[in-house]
Amino acid sequence: MTGRSVVRRRGWGGSAAHRSYSVLVFVLLASLDNVAIGLVPPLYGPISGSLGVSQRLLGLVTAVSFLVSAVAAVGWAYVGDRTDRKPLLMVGTLVWAAGTGGSALAQGYPAFLAAQLVAAVGLGAVGSVGFSVVTDLISPRRRGLVMSFWGLSQGVGTLAGTLVGGLLGAADWRRPFWLLTVVGLAATAAYLFTYDIRRGQSEPELAGALAGGAEYDYRITRADLPGILARRTNRWLVLQGLTAQAAFGSLVWLPVLFAQRAQAQGYSAATAVVVGSVFATLFQLGGVLSIVGGLVGDAVQRRTPRGRALVAAVGILAALPFYLVLFFVPLRIDVPDGGSTGAVVGAVLASVVTEPTVGLSLLTAVFALALTSANSPNWFALIADVNPPEHRGTVYSLGNLVNGVGRAAGNGLVGVAFHALRAAFPPPLNYAVGLAVFQLFFVPTGVMYWLASRTSSRDIDAVRTLLHERAERL
Repeated sequence: MTGRSVVRRRGWGGSAAHRSYSVLVFVLLASLDNVAIGLVPPLYGPISGSLGVSQRLLGLVTAVSFLVSAVAAVGWAYVGDRTDRKPLLMVGTLVWAAGTGGSALAQGYPAFLAAQLVAAVGLGAVGSVGFSVVTDLISPRRRGLVMSFWGLSQGVGTLAGTLVGGLLGAADWRRPFWLLTVVGLAATAAYLFTYDIRRGQSEPELAGALAGGAEYDYRITRADLPGILARRTNRWLVLQGLTAQAAFGSLVWLPVLFAQRAQAQGYSAATAVVVGSVFATLFQLGGVLSIVGGLVGDAVQRRTPRGRALVAAVGILAALPFYLVLFFVPLRIDVPDGGSTGAVVGAVLASVVTEPTVGLSLLTAVFALALTSANSPNWFALIADVNPPEHRGTVYSLGNLVNGVGRAAGNGLVGVAFHALRAAFPPPLNYAVGLAVFQLFFVPTGVMYWLASRTSSRDIDAVRTLLHERAERL
């Protein structure tokens, strides 16, 4: 691990309130990042009608935007690990705000595609560079907890984007894009008042030197890249994304499974779609318990350097039987067929209490999502634990790129599996069997986390030794 020497600079610190404000800004920005991602799919219909193109072409915009954002994040992260990150985040936010505003102005498909790709480039900065900044704000003892909020904010942002797009864009699809543009500009202004977060300031080994006025001035170089990839824990943390996200990506079909179950019980297609959407949303509430996964990871990590990886491995593997129960347990649906959306939603919510099969399904889903949600905060925290400050953004972005590939593969291939299984298993059973098969990807994911637990202790010690040596050079 190479870099420049350490120089001295005056001034270090910040009040607890200022630091808390800074964490809040970065976590909220991570949420806005995903609001922008979730904004377009609910508006495929009105946008396609306005621009005169098929919804399939708009789906292509979303797919390409995901890829562009993931690839751009690697570049943003590398630059962020070399330079001052605050201006970089402000530039990235302005870029995605400009792309979002451009989307609202687009009068044709090429202009809309170009604007969305500009927004995707800017979005790539938020997650990768923001992650690096947040890890420098939080001590290793509390990384799991804070990273659980970081991950949770992303999930909430995606749901918020779906709701904002669907509700605010029902009458005018351009309106949500204008709103998000204004929010993006406000977020840029909020950056101006954030705490000037110094690289490495949360590391106990550097605390004394930084408090004395020194500046941690090490930066990533191209010569560091082979060493980053040679770090075994990094390899397992990056590679697990292929299989983990293949399983997670398949879960976007949950609304279809429950809609098919409703249709199999005689409900109309329109009512079944509402039922499937509400059930799928309810069943994802277990993701909120990722906070527990982060707390447990912090606690176990204080006992053993293998702690975070072991918590993630156990959570991923223990969730498997709960998913199988969720997919196959009989579900009795009792809602007013053809009723208003509000009436159907109310009936579904009431059935959680009145219908035992629905209550059992919800409980099973909460356990399944809670267990697999231990993956996210501990993955974030482990990347910070086994890498020095100047490498974290780059490693995160590489992992995020692989995650994107795995999620896209899971989302696409499971659809092929449903069609292939249809000959042997009539709907909705083909959906249940297909989803169950794809959850088996969690098995190699759990194994890779276990392998990471075997190497994480050595890699964490190596980082601590390195930082201690650098601090002594002051």
